[in-house]
Amino acid sequence: MGERERIAREGWEGRLWYHSHFGVRSDVTRSTASNTLLAQRLLPLLKWWPRVNRETLRADAVAGLIGAIVVLPQGVAFATLAGLPPEYGLYCAMVPTLVAAVFGSSMHAIAGPTNPLSLMVFAVLSPLAVPFTPHYIELALTLALMSGVIMLALGLIRFGSLVNFVSSSVVVGFTAALGVFIFASQLGNFLGIVSPPASLANQVSATFRHLGDARPWVVLVATATVAVGALSQRVLPKIPPMLAAMVLGSVAAFFLNQALGADQTGLRTLGPLPGALPPVSRPDYSVATLQSLLPGAFAVALVSLTQALSIAHAIALKSRQRLDNNQEFIAQGLANVAAAFFSGFPTSASANRCGINYDAGARTPMAAIFSALLLVLVLLAVAPLVAYLPIAVVAGVLFLVAWNLIDVSRIRKMLATSRGETAVLAVTFFATLLLDLEFAIFVGVLVSLVLYLNRTSHPILRSLVPDPRHTERKMTEVEDSLVECPQLKILRIEGSLYFGAVGHVERHLDTLREHSPGQKHLLLMSKSINTIDMAGAELLVEEARRRRADGGQLYLYSLRKPVEELLERGGYMVEIGRENVFRGKREAIGGVFTRLDRSICATCRARIFDECASVPKPKET
Repeated sequence: MGERERIAREGWEGRLWYHSHFGVRSDVTRSTASNTLLAQRLLPLLKWWPRVNRETLRADAVAGLIGAIVVLPQGVAFATLAGLPPEYGLYCAMVPTLVAAVFGSSMHAIAGPTNPLSLMVFAVLSPLAVPFTPHYIELALTLALMSGVIMLALGLIRFGSLVNFVSSSVVVGFTAALGVFIFASQLGNFLGIVSPPASLANQVSATFRHLGDARPWVVLVATATVAVGALSQRVLPKIPPMLAAMVLGSVAAFFLNQALGADQTGLRTLGPLPGALPPVSRPDYSVATLQSLLPGAFAVALVSLTQALSIAHAIALKSRQRLDNNQEFIAQGLANVAAAFFSGFPTSASANRCGINYDAGARTPMAAIFSALLLVLVLLAVAPLVAYLPIAVVAGVLFLVAWNLIDVSRIRKMLATSRGETAVLAVTFFATLLLDLEFAIFVGVLVSLVLYLNRTSHPILRSLVPDPRHTERKMTEVEDSLVECPQLKILRIEGSLYFGAVGHVERHLDTLREHSPGQKHLLLMSKSINTIDMAGAELLVEEARRRRADGGQLYLYSLRKPVEELLERGGYMVEIGRENVFRGKREAIGGVFTRLDRSICATCRARIFDECASVPKPKET
């Protein structure tokens, strides 16, 4: 929460005082503060603009120039991956980037073309139209508009927590499969084999059937591009690897074509860019098109938001900034809407550009704005050179992108630490390879939700006893060396007692009564019960009735306030018995002890409670 929101919510009477660095008069009335907060929500630029000064502008301009240079190879490569002309990837880094900077809450996130979304665009649109054709481009614009409207709507209705349901294992599995897709889709270009777009299996099989048609010089240039990109990070750490790979690969291809001829080498080029400024575009509003793209638009929106929020939060951890998820939804939605009308395609926050932006010393979102504006100037200077960019070099760059998408270290960690996370990762990975991409992400989310519900529906139940080795007689889990009271079972429920967990808890309680009929009394340590619903409350009431019927009682202690309030409101506390509910451990043990059968206590040798000292020990025989 920002400073203004904090002050406004504290509800001070009279006048409110603001620090001068917020750029607001120190003497402001409550109505003025409310208007200011509303204006900031509508236009977040007003919140950070007072921080802009000569020093931040200098730092942001440098970071923006670096970002503009970095996006050149990325934009070309990602547009090609999406099945669009290369200039569309660069247009995505102009108006959409500027819009996201103005309306977003992150100081360092930069929107633009990304590899996962580019491949999703291709997967959604290639069955509907031929890539690189006018109709395909029109569908890409429409997909950007629809996904943007979905994101905008989710942000306006405050659904910012929605991305929390996309677990990291889903993201890792999905992006790893996207890496495999990129390898498969670019294998033909890497080898110099021309093949029409097809499914993953058909692409790979068609490429291997025509391996004899591979062009050696194309393979050489593409391999050299990959090698330069892989080695430049160590040799030239200050130069973006993709930029170094693209420049050196293009130079090598240029000299080969000059020496041997393009027909001999087979090194085809992209051709010239039409212009530096994005032309105004018009999506397809026909009902048939909207219906056919709707499932894909939801999937694109989900992936875009997940990627944007995860990257923005990762950078925010470093910069110690608090983000507004809902505002990020709105920003990404507006950025995609802008892409639809300014010759773009679906966009999100770019991991590479956001990280470089932060490391380059960006201070405010002006860095993203500078990046968008400077890209126009940079493009005016280098646009003629793009005509000499070989397709083999783009394929090599995309191979580097594909490899970076496969997070090997994260996958190893998941395999070593969690079967559940590994299962979600595997299902998402194979679903992405075998199903349509727009449905694969939903399969991964569904599986992760099922596993989550399975975990929450099986709360841990631990039998406890006082630990004689601890001075405060701390409750500890029953061990072989520790004995229980023959009349009282102490149980801790760790988790929420809701309708999904009732069956599991009920079966455990039935087992306790069956295996330990002498323990007629049950004391529940309840502070680990986070929440409870009517089904859980009715379970407690039924257990209390059964215990009373057997000559015992059900007792609760250390209830959380929300749990206690629900039991009171529903009348369940009366049925359990208010006299059976205790605040703390000592009060509970003391109260329950008075209700135990003294004849059994007289012959008991367990003596696990301090109160047992008041009962004479049984005589030795």
